[in-house]
Amino acid sequence: MEKYTGLEVAIIGMSGCFPMAENTNEFWENLKQGKECIRFFTDEELLDLGTPKEAFAQPNFIKAEGFYENRDMFDAEFFGYTPVVAELMDTQIRIFYECCYEALEHSGYNPFFHKGSIGLYAGASNNFFWEVMTNLSPKGNELGLCNAAHLTDKDFISTRMSYKLNLTGPSVTVQTACSTSLAAVHMACQSLLNGECNIALAGGSTIVMNANGAGYMYEPGTILYSDGHCRTFDESSDGTVGGNEAGVVVLKLLEDAIKDNDNILAVIKGSALNNDGVDKANYASPSRQGQSNVIKQAQQVAEVAPETITYIEAHGTGTNIGDPIEVEALKKAFNTKKKQFCAIGSVKSNIGHLDSAAGVSSLIKVILAMQNRQIPPSINYHKPNPKIDFDNSPFFVNTELRDWHQNGNPLRAGVSSFGVGGTNVHVILEESPESNDQTGTEEEELIIFSGRNSNVVDKLCKSYGEYLSTNDSKNFPDFAYTLQLGRNKFSHRGYFVSSDKNGAVKFFESGNFQTNVVSGNEKKKVVFFIYRTRSAVP
Repeated sequence: MEKYTGLEVAIIGMSGCFPMAENTNEFWENLKQGKECIRFFTDEELLDLGTPKEAFAQPNFIKAEGFYENRDMFDAEFFGYTPVVAELMDTQIRIFYECCYEALEHSGYNPFFHKGSIGLYAGASNNFFWEVMTNLSPKGNELGLCNAAHLTDKDFISTRMSYKLNLTGPSVTVQTACSTSLAAVHMACQSLLNGECNIALAGGSTIVMNANGAGYMYEPGTILYSDGHCRTFDESSDGTVGGNEAGVVVLKLLEDAIKDNDNILAVIKGSALNNDGVDKANYASPSRQGQSNVIKQAQQVAEVAPETITYIEAHGTGTNIGDPIEVEALKKAFNTKKKQFCAIGSVKSNIGHLDSAAGVSSLIKVILAMQNRQIPPSINYHKPNPKIDFDNSPFFVNTELRDWHQNGNPLRAGVSSFGVGGTNVHVILEESPESNDQTGTEEEELIIFSGRNSNVVDKLCKSYGEYLSTNDSKNFPDFAYTLQLGRNKFSHRGYFVSSDKNGAVKFFESGNFQTNVVSGNEKKKVVFFIYRTRSAVP
């Protein structure tokens, strides 16, 4: 731990769903290919989504959105909800349930068996139209005003997750507008450092239903652009486009994560949070001083020199005023004469502005880039905004997929998220430390898995076989360990014994293993038990 300060936080799991991407793997492929994931709707599609014809017939109506396709999908039975209750629940909360559950599985921790406390810091966007329509519906009236409010009010997103997922640490709903989810990450880190919990989830959800169904009305002078594209840092930049996403990361003190052999995806070296105060043009305007201060504070907490940071994931809304102020703030914070050594980009050019979930999507993008040791292109950039002098700055807009080299230091990046109203957050991220995993043995391992029904078990077997086939670097005993201790136990169960991953793949593909169904009233007996201290794998 010599190269660390003792204040670092490890990211040991994550999950998310994004425009045109159901998971982080698909998200990375889109980023790597420089794909713009904004959906442009036909009139027929808008009608199907409930957009009034008189709305999209207007000349200033933009038929575009960073649209999440499966917003209406939810496994209500799995989370213990009746169909009526699930139908009334805010879509943002429904999708966030699945993200939190998947992120915990990715981390290898089961909250129903974990001996420590798990906290949650999260926020969601204003879903006023959904709330009003739910409260006016007959089903909403049947449930009662109070119960309906618990299902539709964003204030309950964290405590509702904690109730169902057995999270016993701090459960806090964070609301700082566009910087909400990265503010949640900062607050979760502080909670870990203060000893309030030993694992924390942090993230946000923005999957908003509005009166227009999809698309938006363009109004000159607002943040939304006139043609549905986001052109961050470009000379033609004048706004962004809205998007939908939910994402969450699982955090643990780095020292504990190393000791427990967790699968460390990246390391938060330091983070900071502040507010602009009154020193700006108006309430909604950005402040160069406020942004510069929060970036410098994060660098100081991380104890890293700005010259060792080689990528910045900018807030980057693509506004003609905001982009130049952000780059000026970065220049002031870096305070170096060294030129164009740090790539800069913004995920908003790919998927739009995700409001309360914007910061966590930026963080997940950088985690994926570090894991793959590549910086994806920032798209829709051709010529710099004339108010930005990149040539005489530490930064250059990264317009192509490039390998990310260490150059004598670990890979390091800064991630910014700035909320309307002036709450600024900056996080310094570093690549994960070298793994201490040892070569797998030839000993036989007990592979166990379960699901709520036989179809789920079949799908699990397929996914586990695919995972083992495509992840050569993982230790097979760790895989067995995670299935034994890092997963819930459901009624339909299967098992087999194998000494290596190739044998396990054959079992999974053939279905040649023992299965049984366990009822809830059946007495639990241990018939075969293997316990080893192994690292968790996702």
